[in-house]
Amino acid sequence: MRIAFATVIATLVAFSTPCLADTTVIEQSGKKFSQAEVTIKKGDTITFANKDPITHNVYSQSSGNAFDVKTQKSGDSSDVKFETVGDADVQCAIHPSMKLKVHVTK
Repeated sequence: MRIAFATVIATLVAFSTPCLADTTVIEQSGKKFSQAEVTIKKGDTITFANKDPITHNVYSQSSGNAFDVKTQKSGDSSDVKFETVGDADVQCAIHPSMKLKVHVTK
């Protein structure tokens, strides 16, 4: 009886622990993103880290995941949380050739 009770308690604790969101770092270097595509889960965060000696402006106008980090100087980083399942097209407003596709899954 005690073993069954302990098993039930252990199961409840395992399933009641909240899932922690992950953070993915995408660097900007050489006027490009460190990855062309990335897949993350809903609720995860991407940290955009400017490793270039120049300014960037990372943004997306994608429905459900629109954002604009504004001016990001060399050495700055900005966190963006993705709350909507789907794809987000990310670019730099200063350097339009910089492109990143973010796939947000459940």
